[in-house]
Amino acid sequence: DLARLSLHGDVVVERRRPSVSSPGGALLPPPGGFLQATAEAERLLATLVLDALPKKPKRVADLFSGCGPFSLALARRCEVHAVEGDAAALAGLDRAVREAAGLRRVTTERRDLFRRPLLSAELDRFDAVVMDPPRAGAEAQARQLALSKVPVVVSVSCDPGTFARDAGMLLAGGYALTRLAPVDQFRHAPHVEVVGVFERPPKARRR
Repeated sequence: DLARLSLHGDVVVERRRPSVSSPGGALLPPPGGFLQATAEAERLLATLVLDALPKKPKRVADLFSGCGPFSLALARRCEVHAVEGDAAALAGLDRAVREAAGLRRVTTERRDLFRRPLLSAELDRFDAVVMDPPRAGAEAQARQLALSKVPVVVSVSCDPGTFARDAGMLLAGGYALTRLAPVDQFRHAPHVEVVGVFERPPKARRR
């Protein structure tokens, strides 16, 4: 039941469009698109992210969104602004949103968050920020988050080292690490996913 064969991102054969079930709806990853290694971990990570949101959030930013595994899940509850540098991934997310039912408004933005992170003034309009960067982490974006008034930041990482570096910036900026969850989905390997929840004290949010 081969759906698509691609080589270095180019489609060689596509008998049908690949679709992968997720907690938020059907994901439509592009050739070479990234998803978690197991469906169970995908569901667990989405649950951890959703549980970390403040009560009744209106607008959440999903940074390094990829083709939208978190965006779709978040859009069941609130408006989402998804930011990603890969055009094909964003196109897959846009198609998935248009084909899904029952979602709140989802907007997308193509942006290299390593070179041009969202600035603190841009971040302040969100009730929460979710970021799931690649192994290199999100150093530039973490610096801007540390300067922002965002009440809750949820950091999902596949590298504990870069997670710790970025977490240090958030802590130095006044956030408190309120929850930390490792997710081991790689049997017989040392790799682990980490989900950290960072919250600003209520007084700091009003400054």
